[in-house]
Amino acid sequence: MDELVERLVANVGVSRAAAEQSIGIILDFLKTEGPPDKVQALLDKLPGSESYLQSADAAGDGGMFTSGIMGAGTRMMSAGLSMDQVQAVTRETIAYVREKAGEDAVGEIVGAIPGLGQFI
Repeated sequence: MDELVERLVANVGVSRAAAEQSIGIILDFLKTEGPPDKVQALLDKLPGSESYLQSADAAGDGGMFTSGIMGAGTRMMSAGLSMDQVQAVTRETIAYVREKAGEDAVGEIVGAIPGLGQFI
């Protein structure tokens, strides 16, 4: 997962701390909103993902909009990202996950979460 953090810092221009927190928020969103068995299989292919999930939990909920896509975006903006950076971090993270877990695994999860496909 350090590779993903470095990609986010280099390609999106966010701080290392914001990148790490955003990864945790995205993984937490997938775990909360996606099919549990498919998301867990995906997380199993991402060594270190559990520590990012734990750091997202410790960071708090970001306010009133704490669920769904809006909640994840709000949490990432609370971590210091702009709306453009939220979109770029999300796209880069999903691309990385596709590389590690495969298109089919990611596609099934994205397809199961209403509205997610239009953001990535």
